[in-house]
Amino acid sequence: MDQIAEFFSKLHNLHELIRWGGWFVLAAIVFAETGLLAGFFLPGDSLLFVAGFLVGSGALKPPEPLPQDPLTGMIVLNVVLMTAGFLGNTSGYWVGAKAGRRLFERPNSRFFKKEHLVKTQAFYDEHGGKTIIMAEFMPFARTFAPVVAGIAKMPYARFMSFNLVGVVVWIFSMTLLGSLLGGIPLVQKHFEKVVLLIILLSVAPAILHFLKARKGHK
Repeated sequence: MDQIAEFFSKLHNLHELIRWGGWFVLAAIVFAETGLLAGFFLPGDSLLFVAGFLVGSGALKPPEPLPQDPLTGMIVLNVVLMTAGFLGNTSGYWVGAKAGRRLFERPNSRFFKKEHLVKTQAFYDEHGGKTIIMAEFMPFARTFAPVVAGIAKMPYARFMSFNLVGVVVWIFSMTLLGSLLGGIPLVQKHFEKVVLLIILLSVAPAILHFLKARKGHK
């Protein structure tokens, strides 16, 4: 219980959180955000960006006995997080496939918001299988998109192809961005603001979709 409390106390400071929990916490957060309905509140894009920066700068090193250089670190980071994301999405798909429409009858709680599920369902109805890829770049949607695909009975082989592409593109782009931009002095000086900008950019598609849907409804 003490470790759980410490985890939540560090959640607002990703540098400190990653240094505290290392590779295990990184993988656990990515899996939870993509595979557990309760993981929608966890950091996604910002976590990957900060992780890429820490590995690229040498602050987070690969597990020994692997070479302790940034290139090896980036390879390990992407392999670990892509695996976690792929397994997380797969888990979410089977939750949706098994629980089905009963999830829409589940009451709201601190760790489950039905409105996110409903909005993701509407997004899926509009964009189909592409939702699995697009949702990786959208908070909340990345948690619920695999579940919705399972509820909709998307063929598993088709889901897996979207799953693989989405996870690889999302994680690689975010960690690479963190590694490249993190080495720029101006970015280092205003790192918190850059992370905030990454968060705002990640929620922009959801906001634009909401405004478009609202305009269409009117």
